[in-house]
Amino acid sequence: MKNEIGRRTFLKGAAAAAAGTFGMEEEILLSHMGQSGENPGLPDLALTPMPKGKIKDISISRLICGGNLIGGWAHSRDLLYVSQLFKSYNTDDKILETLHLCEQYGINTILTNPVSGDIINRYWNEKGGKIQWISEVHPEPGDYKTGVQSAVDNGATMAYIQGAVGDRLVSDGDLELVAETVHFIQACGLPAGVGGHALEVITACEEAGISPDFYVKTLHSEEYWSARKPDQTDEVIRNPHDNFWCVDPAATIEYMKGVKKPWIAFKVLAAGAIPPEKGFSYAFGNGADFICVGMFDFQISRDADIAIAAATGTNRARPWQA
Repeated sequence: MKNEIGRRTFLKGAAAAAAGTFGMEEEILLSHMGQSGENPGLPDLALTPMPKGKIKDISISRLICGGNLIGGWAHSRDLLYVSQLFKSYNTDDKILETLHLCEQYGINTILTNPVSGDIINRYWNEKGGKIQWISEVHPEPGDYKTGVQSAVDNGATMAYIQGAVGDRLVSDGDLELVAETVHFIQACGLPAGVGGHALEVITACEEAGISPDFYVKTLHSEEYWSARKPDQTDEVIRNPHDNFWCVDPAATIEYMKGVKKPWIAFKVLAAGAIPPEKGFSYAFGNGADFICVGMFDFQISRDADIAIAAATGTNRARPWQA
């Protein structure tokens, strides 16, 4: 036990040192928010258990690791090099280290694209890792089974219709394909979810009587520098801009108060534009049961501390659904 605490203390200190070194971007953003560039400090919660909730009978950490940074799908506005930079940094060895750090800090689940299935299986088989995997699926007309079966075969713990796919299917009026996919996931023995950026994805499922086990829906405030501008469309499905993902957060918050299913909120930091101290509290305080956050290895310790504080110390208008 002494060695474990020593190891975790060292890791926490190293991560905190990295987090405390602010670059030009952070200095500018913090100055706009009236904050200094000094690390504001947090309670020492690294050894405090990460709060969990349940989807069906599966215990999930309130903070879920997102897979975009590992897979290289960077939301980088108009910076063309960022996805390649992410891929260059996140080598297979670095991904294995990142998954291990997640588990050390109580993050027991990752949500990611099925292409990450191979590296997750390596982590399980070579490192003895136990992290759970929520796999995206991408059903197409005429084929809702292939992606689900692949997720099952690769050991996914749960599966859900990926957000952009959910947006498109609902926009096209193809709720039958949504329902077929949900039912097939459940028939395979996994909890099934439906994802979307547009609130209409959730409202359409609820009105049609489709009964997934959970929803995956964006939630973030609009208080960030690169938020959408007046000349940018509200139509996130057909004409997306890479700087906003929750078109009407107030409507999302109000509607989700009446939804009696677990809610995994994603893009809670507007793809890195909102500080986690603000984004995590906003999401948990406005009803999210879990938050899915992409994290580099050097961000995990601090994000875990912030998530613990936000999940345990935030007043909620929506009762926990998980």
